[in-house]
Amino acid sequence: MGCVHGKCCTRYPSSSDGDSGRRREKRPYKCKYILTQRSLELVPVPSHNFTLQFSVFTQHGYYPDTVERENQDSFCIKTQLQGNPNIHFFGVFDGHGQYGAECSNFVKDRLVERLANDTTLLDDPLKAYNSAFLATNSELHDSEIDDTMSGTTAITVLVVGDTLYVANVGDSRAVIAVKDGDRILAEDLSEDQTPFRKDEYERVKLCGARVLSVDQVEGLKDPNIQNWGDEYSQGGDPPRLWVPDGMYPGTAFTRSVGDSTAEKIGVIAVPEISVVRLTCNHLFFVVASDGVFEFLSSRTVVNMAAEYADPRDACAAIAGESYKLWLDNENRTDDITIIIVQIKGLSNSGASATDNEVDCGPMLMKSIKGSFDTSSVSEPEETYGSVRTDFYDTQQSCQHSVSMNRSAAIVVPSPMMHQRPSQLDVG
Repeated sequence: MGCVHGKCCTRYPSSSDGDSGRRREKRPYKCKYILTQRSLELVPVPSHNFTLQFSVFTQHGYYPDTVERENQDSFCIKTQLQGNPNIHFFGVFDGHGQYGAECSNFVKDRLVERLANDTTLLDDPLKAYNSAFLATNSELHDSEIDDTMSGTTAITVLVVGDTLYVANVGDSRAVIAVKDGDRILAEDLSEDQTPFRKDEYERVKLCGARVLSVDQVEGLKDPNIQNWGDEYSQGGDPPRLWVPDGMYPGTAFTRSVGDSTAEKIGVIAVPEISVVRLTCNHLFFVVASDGVFEFLSSRTVVNMAAEYADPRDACAAIAGESYKLWLDNENRTDDITIIIVQIKGLSNSGASATDNEVDCGPMLMKSIKGSFDTSSVSEPEETYGSVRTDFYDTQQSCQHSVSMNRSAAIVVPSPMMHQRPSQLDVG
């Protein structure tokens, strides 16, 4: 959840104050495509004798007032990090603000580069991850990109053998599918960092942030009422962060990379990290921007992904449904990016084990809430929460079949269905 017009509100002064020397001309964005789908790819994890099969799909958002607006989402898939066949990286970066595209592309390049060059990565992945985020944030501040009112969220998964390290900054999300008898459960690997969370609310308040909805900051509602319900019922006017004496920056998230102005009121780049040991009950994981989860719950996304044997079809179906629901509920859509990684052939006892010999009990999930001195264990949960829409039959919105040899999948519906002009160019 970003802002009325994107990720952060536009009611802020130009950077003509102390940061005036850092304001630069916006570089042209050369990416011409609107929709991109990557081919099906596979990578082995030889240390535990299983394979990752994955694909990614990114869809440019529809903004009727700025039809030429660039896709501010970016993604990074880097296999065999450090030349090690057992280390693989997947990340989605959701930019916001005037220079959001530049910020997200900068971070997706530099973050993985930092990890790749860290000789302590295998010895202490948590420390390496934390250091990579903080160093990348500092580099963005010092770069030629004006990040005073721009930045990016980041949801990333580092696969090291049979262990996932999930680092999150912002309100994008990662979720894993867990087989439980005849059921498939959805377990969140990250927790959205927004003022709806009591711990995040209290943290930014201590940093001097005013936390108010747009209606409150504009005087339409009582600013003394510091209770906004839940994220799903109040998604249209969520609580936001404002400086004490101004109507900016208006971020609806409490952590990000960049956003140097918001950083002064507690919007930090310190990631929350979850550690998960994979078992044979883990089927796949999803890494996606909040454009996917605005109207779809984690459970619905996992249910939809489980319908398809091919992750390309699953990505297209979920992106298409998300896009459709945006147009059903709003006059625009957010940028939408989704990576689906299937886990194939994993057995806890190694290559020689059979399914009957493997202990596939509940996994252990450790959450590091932005520091390394606290941790907690949580059991798998079936649902994340209710959303404004119910699960749709995937075939009702089907526009095209992706392939004659694969399952029918939703391809992003054109806004023309909603009487709006658009262009769709599949790369």
